[in-house]
Amino acid sequence: MAAVVLDHLIARAGLADVVTVTSAGTGDWHIGERADPRTLATLHERGLDGTAHRARQFTAAEFGRYDLILAMDHDNFATLHRLAPSESDLSRLRMFRSFDPQVDDSQLDVPDPYYGGRDGFAHVLAQVERAAAGLVETLQGELSDG
Repeated sequence: MAAVVLDHLIARAGLADVVTVTSAGTGDWHIGERADPRTLATLHERGLDGTAHRARQFTAAEFGRYDLILAMDHDNFATLHRLAPSESDLSRLRMFRSFDPQVDDSQLDVPDPYYGGRDGFAHVLAQVERAAAGLVETLQGELSDG
């Protein structure tokens, strides 16, 4: 969900030629699978298409490929922290919701709506949209400065 929203906002901001978005999980549970149908339906209601998404697992080698690595919750952050090949790689790691101006450090986890009802997906989408908008704003500022 977050990758689809972020990719859309980056394209709308005119940053698609300099910013690449990809998505990966820290576990291997769903490799190759499509997004949850409730995720796809929630995105579709916003005019977004998540049907191309296929789950894959993040690897330690990816720290060298990306300038920014975003964790959706503290458990994934801890896993990514352990995967980092070096201390300097940790500077690339951030919590996704740290870009949401409406949250403080105690609210940084994006809840997993998988075991709940459809309304949980809409709630997560709203959180993702705010954080993604904040991230795009940050990127616009950083890319225009350098």
